Amino acid sequence: MEFLISNANEVAKNSHKFIFGRSLPIFIDTLHLAIMAGGSPKHHLAIYPGSFDPVTLGHLDVLSRARRLFDEVIIAVGRNPDKPDFFPVEERVALLEPLIEEIMRREPDAARVTIATYTGLTVDFARSRNASGIIRGIRNVTDLASECQLAITNRQVAGIETVFVVTGEAFAFLSSSLIRQIAAFGGSMEKLKPFVPANVAQAIGEKMSDPNHSLARLALETQAD
Repeated sequence: MEFLISNANEVAKNSHKFIFGRSLPIFIDTLHLAIMAGGSPKHHLAIYPGSFDPVTLGHLDVLSRARRLFDEVIIAVGRNPDKPDFFPVEERVALLEPLIEEIMRREPDAARVTIATYTGLTVDFARSRNASGIIRGIRNVTDLASECQLAITNRQVAGIETVFVVTGEAFAFLSSSLIRQIAAFGGSMEKLKPFVPANVAQAIGEKMSDPNHSLARLALETQAD
């Protein structure tokens, strides 16, 4: 939280005077009611779902921003049935683990982050964890149009709100699909460094050197053409 509560009665009397920091969605109504009742604010847990195949610096940017909005964030690693896997799910988790540890070391007072895998609908997973909301990163207006439709559907079907977190300007057009395309068309691993963490760039290089990997075969065919 970005404000300090020193006296509950003072908070109750002066709730209209709260000054919010950058983490705008602080649930003031819930907090106020909890204080008046002598209780504690609700623990706000959010799900950050995605395939993370591979995880990019844009993903980590959204996560860092979301940690200032919630008490806990679960990175929910799923499989997109419309896309072939670049990394198996367990390898994606292994790549994420040291990155999450580093993020939490850098900003220890922000939300706790854990990693989970899931199959099926994201809203079902979110409900199984009693999530307050689903985090979605927004890069541009194209994202916003498609994500708004999905957010409304999730709210109507499951009663779960979606929180849009706008990524940093440097990542406005970055996606996992773009990274896979660069790798598949024989792009230099050096060119990936501004877009993915170092351990991910190394892992991509290892995959692309494996002639049995589908994208590595595509890269070889492209170079032959």
